[in-house]
Amino acid sequence: MSADPSEALSEALAAALASSEPAALVALSEARGSTPREAGTAMLVMPERVVGTIGGGTYEWEGIARARRLLAEGEVEASLRMPLGPETGQCCGGHVTLAIRRADAGTLAALRAQEAGRAAQAPLVLIYGAGHVGRALALALDPLPFRTRIVDARPEEITRVEAGRVERSVGSGGALAEAAPPGAAHVVVTHSHALDSLICATLLEANTFAYLGLIGSATKRATFLGAFRAMGLDEAALARLVCPIGGTRVRDKRPAVIAALVAAELLGVFAA
Repeated sequence: MSADPSEALSEALAAALASSEPAALVALSEARGSTPREAGTAMLVMPERVVGTIGGGTYEWEGIARARRLLAEGEVEASLRMPLGPETGQCCGGHVTLAIRRADAGTLAALRAQEAGRAAQAPLVLIYGAGHVGRALALALDPLPFRTRIVDARPEEITRVEAGRVERSVGSGGALAEAAPPGAAHVVVTHSHALDSLICATLLEANTFAYLGLIGSATKRATFLGAFRAMGLDEAALARLVCPIGGTRVRDKRPAVIAALVAAELLGVFAA
């Protein structure tokens, strides 16, 4: 089963079990044709609240109602099959089957294992610099399907990072770049052009990144590329450097806007 990272089904279920609040796991066991979410997507239903979503619309409401009836009547499991057509007030055209089961300690263990597995497979995004843009980007990436780490040598800046799931590191961005695994994405937004240059040069020399973005202007890009060419770095690697980050169609320098554009850019990179 799958869920958005921000939904934290296992955390919600652990809290429900600890307080003896009844809960049911509603999972999309089958999704054929055009459906709002894929098979395996799940949500947690309690008598007064819901955590997560299986796509919304009529079929989600029907699933919630059936799960609450299961809890009220003492059932253990049930299933619900629905076509997503005009007769149900939807026009997707697909067909879904919902598996509904009263949640217990075994459900919690399975959820935790599945969430840990997804987290381990999620793309790694490294943010260098915890200034205004770095913090905004960490916040933007927090609910998205990434493993995100932010580093800055300034402890006072790292403590200002508000994103709950993001790993925070006080230390050298250069050291983090040297140790980065292949296939990671890197966003360089430090307070120092010299540090930006060091980090980018390290990553360009290795040329094993999925994405390398550098905050700056066209002028900064040209200056840095000139320096990198003088160092003898490979042209194919240099062509992969993204600067400015977030595209150029939206000319808005507010940190939250830059962060949103970069988040979309990263989703596109890994979707491809």
